[in-house]
Amino acid sequence: MAKITVDKSLFCLPWTQTLLGTHLNGKANFMALDWTTRVNYQPALLGICVNRSHASNEAIRENGQFSVNIPTVDMVAVTDYCGIVSGSTVDKSGLFDVFYGQLKAAPLITACPLNIECQLFQTVDLPTNTLFIGEIVNIYSEERYLHNGKPDVKKVRPFLLTMPDNRFWAVGEQVGNAWRDGVAYQKKMNQ
Repeated sequence: MAKITVDKSLFCLPWTQTLLGTHLNGKANFMALDWTTRVNYQPALLGICVNRSHASNEAIRENGQFSVNIPTVDMVAVTDYCGIVSGSTVDKSGLFDVFYGQLKAAPLITACPLNIECQLFQTVDLPTNTLFIGEIVNIYSEERYLHNGKPDVKKVRPFLLTMPDNRFWAVGEQVGNAWRDGVAYQKKMNQ
């Protein structure tokens, strides 16, 4: 089968949909965000990309703090809404019941099964976006979303965004085990 080229952009990959929490004009503000990645193990650093024109970009620069909240599949509509309207024109502070951890400018959404509280570590200005690297201060959850003390994806029930088709997808079934299936394959190859 011959390979063909497709649109040269990152929109060919599915990404976990999150809600970015910031403080804008002294109030909690939320933005739908799917441009997130782990960038360092120790210290634990999380990278997010936010367009320079977004109010959340300004809020992170001003306060040096942000949160990344993982919504459930039950929160698709409100999450999408947070990505459609701008915090510069719409007050989104009343959309969610929020709580605060150590940081007072990183609002955390109570209804989200996972909340990541970040202190700004580094800022990288790119042509259209800013890569904000945050040091994880704390991660919050509830016992009901954990298995052996770690978040369980089936209990958390996150969803993914695919582009350019602009659709949300629930996470499916487990298909393997990282760092184990490859070891078994390696042993098979070495026989």
